[in-house]
Amino acid sequence: MAAGKADDHTKETREPGDAPQAHERHAAAVADLEPLVAEAAVDDAAPEVSADLKRLKDQLLRTAADFDNFRKRSRREVAEAAERGRETMLKELLPVFDNLERATLHSGNATNLEAFVEGIEMVMKQFSESLKRAGIERVPSVGSAFDPTVHEAIQHLPTNEHPPGTVTAEVQGGYRLGGRLIRAAMVVVAKAPEE
Repeated sequence: MAAGKADDHTKETREPGDAPQAHERHAAAVADLEPLVAEAAVDDAAPEVSADLKRLKDQLLRTAADFDNFRKRSRREVAEAAERGRETMLKELLPVFDNLERATLHSGNATNLEAFVEGIEMVMKQFSESLKRAGIERVPSVGSAFDPTVHEAIQHLPTNEHPPGTVTAEVQGGYRLGGRLIRAAMVVVAKAPEE
């Protein structure tokens, strides 16, 4: 009967995705105590042992519940931290979006193309600075040696102008967050011309 209660207790605190091994270990430990508790209860000569076993069983059940609650709280805190990180990044990028929106609205009336291009370049600079503040850096590409850990070669260009294995053009920029690659740079790589 008590084993059923222990199983019910572990089921109440279980969430989808929890590691079942932890619950099984707790349930097994409680189940191991059950015969001892029943045996001690029958034996009138050992009421202290029976009381100690019951106390230990209750303590074990509380510890299992505390562990489950801690795991749920930790998971919730991680999710909240990720949400705050997204909000911070969005606050950094919204001014860039606002400026791009303004540029788009005024592009139809732009009479000075040079000033318009200068404005777009300023927005690009603002975007780069926002990424830098967020810890995101661009992967160096043009002129550097091809590195398969950060570059994705989409074409090999036979040329004498660059040493073989050198990145000659970037099709799409690559980015890193700290030391972790977010997106590889898509590049064109020089190769020796065929004889």
